Amino acid sequence: MSDNAARGNVVLVHGGFVDGSGWQGVYEALKDDGYNVAVVQNPTLSLDGDVTATRTIIDAMPGPVTLVGHSYGGAVVTEAGNHDKVARLVYIAAFAPDKGESVNTLIADPPPGAAVPPILPPVNGYLLLDRDKFADAFAGDLPRAQAEFLADSQVPWGLDAAAGAVSTPAWRTKPSWYLVATEDHMIPPPVQRAMAERIGARVAETAGSHAVYVSQPAAVADLIKQAAGS
Repeated sequence: MSDNAARGNVVLVHGGFVDGSGWQGVYEALKDDGYNVAVVQNPTLSLDGDVTATRTIIDAMPGPVTLVGHSYGGAVVTEAGNHDKVARLVYIAAFAPDKGESVNTLIADPPPGAAVPPILPPVNGYLLLDRDKFADAFAGDLPRAQAEFLADSQVPWGLDAAAGAVSTPAWRTKPSWYLVATEDHMIPPPVQRAMAERIGARVAETAGSHAVYVSQPAAVADLIKQAAGS
């Protein structure tokens, strides 16, 4: 397609413990279908910093944006989505906080029997996942070697990111879509469904781990295309 902008503009925001390279499969699927795509390398030190990084990428896009967040990236897009260029929001197994909520408040009271993310005690203001439990918790449907690479290349997640509270949730004024990963051991699927319902999202489900954006790029890209084409 000669005019990428004709298809639409998509901005992808990663979550905690990882960087933006995990979006490559989704990026390629969208680019192949004619979309203009940018990936935010949010530092994950603080919510405010990540919102600023995301808004900088949105500023550079040529037209209306479909803003996509995975995991903690959902908190980022909930705030950054108030940008004038953002037309719609897509949550991929992501947190969708309301005003005054943070990831910390959303995980404070897990449902009975739900898997608890293997987050280690903070060190020097940062959080990491237990390396030996990373694969099963975060990336259970990826080849073991790929999951172990993610575990060994973790990005430390800042306490100010986990505790950063949303001030103005963009989903209150902009349409949203939500992909539930039904095999997620980081954010329990019932919690994902409840957040999706609360924000009034159009919902799709796929059998995938928390790393669904890596393991199921076609399913993720399909939902983004649905949103972008709406």
